Amino acid sequence: MIKSYKLRRNLANALIYVILAVLGLIWISPLLWMVLHSFRAEGGSAVQYLIPETYSFKNYISLFTDTSQLDYPRWFLNTLVVAIFACIISTLSVLMVSYSFSRLRFKARRPLINVGMILGMFPGFMTMIAIYYLLKAMNLTQTLPALVICYSAGAGLGYQISKGFFDTIPRAMDEAATIDGATKNQIFWKIILPMSKPIVVYTVLTSFIGPWTDFILVRIIMGDNRANYTVSVGLQTMIAQQYIGKYFTRFLAGSTLVAIPITVLFLKMQSYYVEGVTAGGVKG
Repeated sequence: MIKSYKLRRNLANALIYVILAVLGLIWISPLLWMVLHSFRAEGGSAVQYLIPETYSFKNYISLFTDTSQLDYPRWFLNTLVVAIFACIISTLSVLMVSYSFSRLRFKARRPLINVGMILGMFPGFMTMIAIYYLLKAMNLTQTLPALVICYSAGAGLGYQISKGFFDTIPRAMDEAATIDGATKNQIFWKIILPMSKPIVVYTVLTSFIGPWTDFILVRIIMGDNRANYTVSVGLQTMIAQQYIGKYFTRFLAGSTLVAIPITVLFLKMQSYYVEGVTAGGVKG
């Protein structure tokens, strides 16, 4: 009986591993194809072979040297600047709002929590046209500060996970610090945040990924101002009809490069990311 059970369990596990391996291969194959063809020596958008016959670094070199028509280095820098500033502002906003809802008790607390959760149910693209006209009224369209404002202004509404994490920290620590004469501000910055590295890392990652990968909002706000494009819109321009013949392999190289920073950042902080999500998923 025991041997029969172990045999069935081993067969089931083997089947699961085979299915997962096949799904993993299906998932990663487009990425492998993109990386391989980013090194393709022959130009043009026509793909005659699944694996390139010859390889070269010229696509990567041309991205940063041939900027007469499409300026990839500037787009990359724009994306980096916007993502960093939006990440800093959003992280501070989310953590402070989360701490306030977790620790402070005031009359409007429950209504504000409910309003924040309701607003979070609506997809962001519903407000993009209104955002565009508001920015136009402030003469901020086609500017990088407009992107930073859009990405960080409503960041505080994403307080749920961080609030759940702060709820797990015993309130006795706050009370002990208050008895010692610490203010709420000092408790937050000097006691709670140093203990909250997982949720800080989680918030930083999620706040950085959004601006780094967004396409629709940038396309609407920037219009035809190519100098202030981010990488996502710039890469889309590379495969427009008038450019795809020359820039297709560079498009693949640029797509590979833009994926590297966020991949490295996530791999380095993966353990904190998982810990932040699991610890913050409690009822508060």
